[in-house]
Formats: sequence, structure tokens, C-alpha cells
Amino acid sequence: MRKSPMATMARTLLVAFVALLLLVAGPCEARPPPQRTAKLAAKEKAMVDGITAIYNFGDSLSDTGNLLREGATGMLKYTTGPPYGSAIGETTGRCSDGYLMIDFLAKDLGLPLLNPYLDNGADFTHGVNFAVAGATALDATALARRGVAVPHTNSSLAVQLQQFKDFMNANTASPQEIREKLARSLVMVGEVGGNDYNYAFSANKPVAGGARNLYNFGRMATGVVEAMALVPDVVRSVTSTARELLDMGATRLVIPGNFPLGCVPSYMSAVNETDPNAYDANGCLSALNLFAQMHNVLLQQGIRELRRSYPSATIAYADYFYAYVQMLKDAGKTGFNEEALTKACCGAGGGSYNFDMDRMCGAPGTSVCTRPDERISWDGVHLTQRAYRVMSDLLYHKGFASPSPVEFPRS
Repeated sequence: MRKSPMATMARTLLVAFVALLLLVAGPCEARPPPQRTAKLAAKEKAMVDGITAIYNFGDSLSDTGNLLREGATGMLKYTTGPPYGSAIGETTGRCSDGYLMIDFLAKDLGLPLLNPYLDNGADFTHGVNFAVAGATALDATALARRGVAVPHTNSSLAVQLQQFKDFMNANTASPQEIREKLARSLVMVGEVGGNDYNYAFSANKPVAGGARNLYNFGRMATGVVEAMALVPDVVRSVTSTARELLDMGATRLVIPGNFPLGCVPSYMSAVNETDPNAYDANGCLSALNLFAQMHNVLLQQGIRELRRSYPSATIAYADYFYAYVQMLKDAGKTGFNEEALTKACCGAGGGSYNFDMDRMCGAPGTSVCTRPDERISWDGVHLTQRAYRVMSDLLYHKGFASPSPVEFPRS
């Protein structure tokens, strides 16, 4: 199919812009692990690398039940009922058939699963999860000024940070005690920011059945421009939050990058690109992946600045992008169905993606594949429990989070 001049120009501009960013960004440099006091040495021997708690901020990739307690609306209301949670026998508010990366990390550290902050009366001895499905890096007011509506929750990153401060102040005697507690903790700042872009793209999604006409191309181009304009502010929100946490005493932070959006069924279905040249060797949309890399490049620049300001802290970049790509490349060896790598297990519509935005997983008319463990995508947006396990292994055991935030005992 011959591409229109406008489509060619838009793709060329996007590629050129992101390529420029990639040129100015160098690799993330390693930093030494934080120093721990001799006073804690004996106690820490029984722990994995001295970590006694995890504090997590983010969105649906790591929400363990906050949106469920807020009251999910819109398409996310289906995530709070079956078949979500089917792999673990109960619905918990996790956007998957089972556990998430944050769950597997907690298990690997020998800690209990993180309870959601809004679970009144829960045990928060070993950490708190502030992540909320649908959350954004920027607050709703800032996004509204850009013409972007936030449909699901007002629990932006700033709201979650304030909840963290309130929790710490209510459960510790002094700032020094907070510093001591954080020195024994792992703090996860995201992944967050993906929804800021999702909402910008969604506000300008094609209409009239996705027909490939001038009007729909204009809408898609507007969505790309608006999302690109958000990137510096989104990254600044993440790094500013990290800076506040470091100032409070955090010594080990993990800051994840964005997934390769061009490999995600919901995005691939929305674009519905028919030109084979638009796809890379992994079957993903190249232009969307370049957009995700634009976010990741700027984020890594911000992380390098944080490392210069806090040289005694370990600030790890969790490379969700290349861990996901590696999972795709290793799919055959790890038991995933190579014929369905970009196809949702739970959804409607069939075809290459089995994704319909108007009939999300759990809605009437949707169904679940017979072997979720062989799929990477659970609902077209989120991953299966099995994929999250693979991602967690790649990140925290195989070097895709760098420098390593945790030194696990060698087996």
C-alpha cells in the first residue's frame, strides 16, 4: 500500500526527532550500593540485602487494590471482577489474571505482598503500595490545561507522594526515624506517565470505525503532537518526586521506563497500520516504539542528574522497554505462543489483537483464552501473571535494572 505524503512526513519527523534525542543520551552509569550502619548488620543478615520494606508509587502496572477501594469506573471497572485474578483464585484489583511484578519482587525479597494504602487496617510493617490504576504523573488540572481529561482517578503522582508523607509522619517519631526506615527500604517510583500519554492519544483516536481518511489522520497526528509535548513535564514529575524521596532519606530507588508501546495490542489495534514497513523485526510498530524511547531517553537523562546530586544512593533505571523486547525474542524458549505475542488473551474482536476498546476484558461478549500462561498480553493493555514473572526475572535477576538495586544471594 502506498503511503500518503502526510503520513510519510509525520513518521519521518517523529523518527528524526527521537533519533536526535537518542544521540544526546548516553548509557546509565552504575553507582555503588548505599552504606549501611554496623548497628544494623546482625539484623540484616536475615534479610535480602538488608531490605525490610518496599514503598511503591505508580499506576495499573503495580496497583494491588487501591482503585478497587476508590471505586473503579469506566472500562477499568471490569478489572475489579472476574476473570481478573483467575490465576490466584480471587479478584484483588490487580490488572492481570494474577500477580504483578511488584508481587514477585516482594516474594523474592522474602517480604509479604504489598497491601494497598487504602486498605484500612492492613499491615504496613513491610511497606505500602500507593499505586492506583489509571493514575497519571501530572495532576488532572495540569493535564486539563493541555486539553487532556483524566477519566479514572485523581490519584496522580503528587497525590501518592503526599499520601506517603502523611503515612510516614503518622507512623514515625521524627525525620531522623524516617531516614533510618528508608535506609532499609526499596522505593519504586513508577512506572507512571504512560496514562498521561494514553489519555492524550485516546482523546484524538480515529472515529467512524477507524477509516483511513484525512480526518482520522489529522486526529492521530494531533494525539501524537499532544503526547510528545507532555513528555518533558511527565519526566520532570517523576524525577522531582524521586528527588523529594531522596531528600527524605531514601537510599535505593528504582525508576522504570516505559514499555514499547508499539508492541502493545491496544495501541496496535488503534493504529491499525497495514504497511509492513511500519513494523520492526519483532512485529511491533516502529514509530510508537520511538515515542516510548523518547520518554525513556529523557528519563535516563534525569536519572543521571539525580545520581550526580545523590552519589551515595543507588538509583536504578528499570528498562521495561528492552526487558519486554527480550521477552518477545525469547518467547519460544520460555513457552509463550509465538503466534499470539501481540494478541490479548482476554478480550473481544478476534483478529490479530483480540482487542476492542468498547469491550474490555470482563465486559459482556468477551472471552478468555484457554492457556493464559502461553500469552504475554492479558487484556490488550496489561500483561499476564506469567509475563510479569518473566519481566521481574529479567529486571531484578538478569540485569535489566541497572545498577542492580538488590544483590540477591547467588544460588
